[in-house]
Amino acid sequence: MLTLETEPDRSVFSQIDFTNGAVAAVSGGSDSTALLLLLKDHLDRTAPATKLLAVTIDHGLRPGAAAEAQAVARLCAGRGIAHRILVWSGRKPSTGLPAAAREARYRLLAEAAQAEGIGLILTGHTADDQAETVLMRQLRDDGAREDGRGLAGMAPATLYDWRIWIVRPLLGTRRVALRKVLRRANVGWAEDPTNEDQTFERPRIRAALADGNGAQRVEDAVALAARAAVEREQLGHRAAALIRSFASKPAAGLIRLDPGFAAAGDEAAAVYALRILLATVGGVAFLPDQARSEALLNRLRSETSCSTPFFGTPFCATLSRTVVDARRAGIFLRRETRNLPPAAPAVDNALWDGRRRITLGDEPGAFLIAPLGAARAAKQAISEDGTPPSLVRAALAAEPVLWRASEYPGECFGSAQDSPVLPGMAVCPVVAPFARFLPSFDLAPAGTVAALIGAPLLPATPFSGHTAG
Repeated sequence: MLTLETEPDRSVFSQIDFTNGAVAAVSGGSDSTALLLLLKDHLDRTAPATKLLAVTIDHGLRPGAAAEAQAVARLCAGRGIAHRILVWSGRKPSTGLPAAAREARYRLLAEAAQAEGIGLILTGHTADDQAETVLMRQLRDDGAREDGRGLAGMAPATLYDWRIWIVRPLLGTRRVALRKVLRRANVGWAEDPTNEDQTFERPRIRAALADGNGAQRVEDAVALAARAAVEREQLGHRAAALIRSFASKPAAGLIRLDPGFAAAGDEAAAVYALRILLATVGGVAFLPDQARSEALLNRLRSETSCSTPFFGTPFCATLSRTVVDARRAGIFLRRETRNLPPAAPAVDNALWDGRRRITLGDEPGAFLIAPLGAARAAKQAISEDGTPPSLVRAALAAEPVLWRASEYPGECFGSAQDSPVLPGMAVCPVVAPFARFLPSFDLAPAGTVAALIGAPLLPATPFSGHTAG
């Protein structure tokens, strides 16, 4: 039976690779403040030369937030810890505020880490936070309606923006244990009143866990998350194996699945692999609906089970902006040509159409990025492996290319197949559903799809002795 830590396990930091330093996200609340003290103690004992930066994000949402950030600054100054306060400026959304604040927080933390050459951010999420996350997802019926992946809760590590790791070393520790640490050290903490505002979902769950049976409910929820995490990782490894066995890339923007993919015996893994590929090809941040994906796989399976698969008119469907074209030569996935982005100024490090990350480097001048288009694609489409030329043309037409703004729509800087076009410039594929947040549960399928489409390799995991899969 799972037992949560009633005293912080100081060994939780021992498996983390701090070679390039660490950023600690410290709000001033009890969890993050205890994280900072425990982390500082660990580094002082094991690697005192390690670069440690504490970062406090002032979301600008409460009058007391600035004073709380200053309190963290004083705490850090007294312990010789470098500290920065970053402010989320600009207009705040009227709806979806918690999600927007979370996105801004991670963006600012990542910018601070990158400025210091650090690829690791630590947060103070606890077993209480994990339990709340799992219970919220149960109430939304995510686990039953989808495939149970959401019940794994928060991952011990998440890759942000395909470049910086966010690690949560305290997921097995209760909040009460961390507050004991602070009381023994005679260190106070701030109480965020929004944590009591039951207008929001998480505070409602937190209040429900405060009753006499709350401790057992937390333990049960964390145990459920642990089991779901193992199942999710196993599903990811099986999906990755199917992709390696059955998927290929005959042209830029075009994925081919061997007809045997639909007949593979592991239906759960096949559906998961199909969902990841559909989202990747379509440039969609969320996996397509589970039920619709299952129906699509069943249709593909029924077609491939015929004695003459894909005879006559090819079977076509569209899901998550991806055209699924099944015929004798295989099952082909490509971005549909509707609703492609128009020609627009290229922005460094931006995601284009959810499918390509733009790198402009130091090249001067203004550039436009736009789809290649059918006319240009017809000139460049070459099929040497038996792939129907019409499919290659359709896929290339939706691929992006760069122009100098002064020359558009004249000759472009090369084609969708041969970017980068100038030193320091590139339009690289991304694994769309994991481009922003990649939980460590999903490293196997994400890495496999990255290799398939030519996306950058995953950086090494932040845990000593482990790779990105």
